Amino acid sequence: MGGVTDAAPVTHSPAPRAPSVLDLAPVIPVVVLQDAADAVPLARALVAGGLPAIEVTLRTPAALDAIRAIAAEVPEAVVGAGTLRTPGQVAAASAAGARFLVSPGWSPRLLGALRDAGLPFLPGVSTVSEVVTLLDEGVNELKFFPAEAAGGTAYLKAMAGPLPQARFCPTGGIGPGTAPAYLALPNVGCVGGTWMLPDDALAAKDWPRITQLARRAAELRT
Repeated sequence: MGGVTDAAPVTHSPAPRAPSVLDLAPVIPVVVLQDAADAVPLARALVAGGLPAIEVTLRTPAALDAIRAIAAEVPEAVVGAGTLRTPGQVAAASAAGARFLVSPGWSPRLLGALRDAGLPFLPGVSTVSEVVTLLDEGVNELKFFPAEAAGGTAYLKAMAGPLPQARFCPTGGIGPGTAPAYLALPNVGCVGGTWMLPDDALAAKDWPRITQLARRAAELRT
């Protein structure tokens, strides 16, 4: 007759979670490219400066080709697609090799497409009601946009008390002088910005200068 043994039950450690996009670096560069040929050297310059998460916005015809190039040739970069407004753009960005998705706002239809893509995503919000609605949907990592115009650090600080589970990437009007105040908030994982990508440096293809500016941005959180 069998009996109960004293053997310890077999347990399995949970698989390690992939790091959140919000935790890869203190700043996500928001990239607008007119020429896809600049994508690879620009991505390499940003990665060399310590900013591996790169948001390429779908504001130009070159954006999808830029994402494809970075995904294929700069594996150390985590390339994402931004300014996504339609399910079709979500599908195109995913097919191009984007590893995360960012929208300036959201709708139920767009949220469904972001979920269906199976990639990390940051839907844009600017009000408490939007945050509460997305938390009800199980989404707690969000883009706060336009950050400065929507209330800045004071607004995010006010949300931290009643909605501590929400984490943000504030974007919009943030520069090196204001970024540290955002990064000091407990509900901010990183910020998005363009200041490490000045127009004159991009026009001159001054990749060493962009690396230097990226390095300073990467050092903002101490």
